[in-house]
Amino acid sequence: QVQLIESGGGLVQAGGSLRLSCAASGRTLSRYTTGWFRQAPGKERDFVTAITWSDGSTKYADSVKGRFTISRDNAKNTMYLQMNMLKREDTAVYYCAAKEGVRWGYWGQGTQVTVSS
Repeated sequence: QVQLIESGGGLVQAGGSLRLSCAASGRTLSRYTTGWFRQAPGKERDFVTAITWSDGSTKYADSVKGRFTISRDNAKNTMYLQMNMLKREDTAVYYCAAKEGVRWGYWGQGTQVTVSS
């Protein structure tokens, strides 16, 4: 079983940047596809981006393409989300997750990102 802990959230002005981290323990992330999701107040949790650990292939939601970058550090067993050109609509709780197979079965506790105008 893998445990995930996010960090790096906070308050930032529109147009600014933040980097989120997701540190894993328990198992190496190399056996999982990992990703980021977000949930804004009153809305469902939405997919943001994912990375396949084995070959580094990535996928992004249209709303963040060109602004967000997912990456990972194998040696640190950590995943990152670099968020640039942040918009007010990016305000949400961001969760990292891992899946083995088709199900996103492992989740972090979430970190708040607030973008002010």
